[in-house]
Amino acid sequence: MTEKTITEGKSNAIISYCTIIGTIVAFYLNNDKKNEFTSFHLRQALGLWLTFFALGYIVGGFDSWMVTLSWYVFFGVLFSYGLITAVTGRTNPTPILGEFYQKLFKSVGH
Repeated sequence: MTEKTITEGKSNAIISYCTIIGTIVAFYLNNDKKNEFTSFHLRQALGLWLTFFALGYIVGGFDSWMVTLSWYVFFGVLFSYGLITAVTGRTNPTPILGEFYQKLFKSVGH
């Protein structure tokens, strides 16, 4: 991946981590140029958001503020990691599930 590709795709990659709507907006903005850097971060952000909502529903059933707080802190750290890698122009997958998201959503952005 060239420095030009990273520079051109950085703003859309950052947008993808800003709420699920940001992910959708970044997806449509990336549809024309198909930037490789943006596509990488789209797959990461989409995976994080879908996992957050799917498992968050289950976590909400525990009725414990400690479990809920831990859940938000855990995903806050993962989203922060993804956002920092997008801002710094790196393509490091998020810990734990990042490689899985890249394989699962390989058609996103291509």
